[in-house]
Amino acid sequence: MAGGSTRTILIALGANVGIAIAKFGAAAVTGSSAMLTEGVHSLVDSSNQVLLLYGRKRSVQPADATHPFGYGRELYFWSFIVAILVFALGAGVSVYEGVLHILDPEPATNPLLAYAVLAVAFALEGWSTIAALADFNKTRRGTIWQEIRHTKDAPTLVLLLENSGALVGLIVAALGLTLSLVTGHPFWDGLASVLIGLVLGVLAVVLLHEAKGLLIGESADPVMVEAIRAKAAAHAGVVRVHEVLTLHSAPTMVTVIISADFEDAITARDVERIVLAIEREVAASFPIVARVYVRPRDSSVA
Repeated sequence: MAGGSTRTILIALGANVGIAIAKFGAAAVTGSSAMLTEGVHSLVDSSNQVLLLYGRKRSVQPADATHPFGYGRELYFWSFIVAILVFALGAGVSVYEGVLHILDPEPATNPLLAYAVLAVAFALEGWSTIAALADFNKTRRGTIWQEIRHTKDAPTLVLLLENSGALVGLIVAALGLTLSLVTGHPFWDGLASVLIGLVLGVLAVVLLHEAKGLLIGESADPVMVEAIRAKAAAHAGVVRVHEVLTLHSAPTMVTVIISADFEDAITARDVERIVLAIEREVAASFPIVARVYVRPRDSSVA
């Protein structure tokens, strides 16, 4: 039921924990503001992956009397919390630390250590990003931006954007450190921290927007909706299919409600038989569909 891959989340978690330790150590030695910001970024990312793992575990709980449609939306809730953390902690702390460093510059020391840590971090983040992109591409149709707008797999989207932001942040941190060394002015290091925060802020807003839509409730893929409509309409005895309402309760769990008009001449038993056939066919054709409900509706009634 849960989206994404536990393996991918664990890869990201392991990479970020190691990177955070290395960045904080390098920041303590070099005095680099951008490096400290990157350490906070990796620490926030690590916490986010723990939350996503918790959300996955909660989302696969079976339905019960209190939650008859299951716990799938736990995954969307925790993805929304992750987006808030990225914005408040990742972006907020980065901008705050950068501004402090601009107002009270502190020259960086031991730049070779900083570059070494950035290189290792880039390699680990790249590995994690490739794993997230592989998951993301499994269901992608069209451009990456189109899939970002339409995907129902919030955890994989979180990992992909987090890792992409981390790679951009590492590049910005390296550029800030380089400009500080070349010009002899630590202003550039502080500016790099601010820019990293702005990048994280933009990514967080995208995540918040997408996670909010999923949490409220989004319909299934329009192509699948039309295919379900066609299957229902093809049954003998069905005059017209009025509505096909769908709702994602999890990345791979959809509820379908079909409103259809049946021939007046057929009996109630025939209607029951056709309804059962439609429900079985839709469920068999689309494994993502967890529940199907067919509601007879007279087209003459508004």
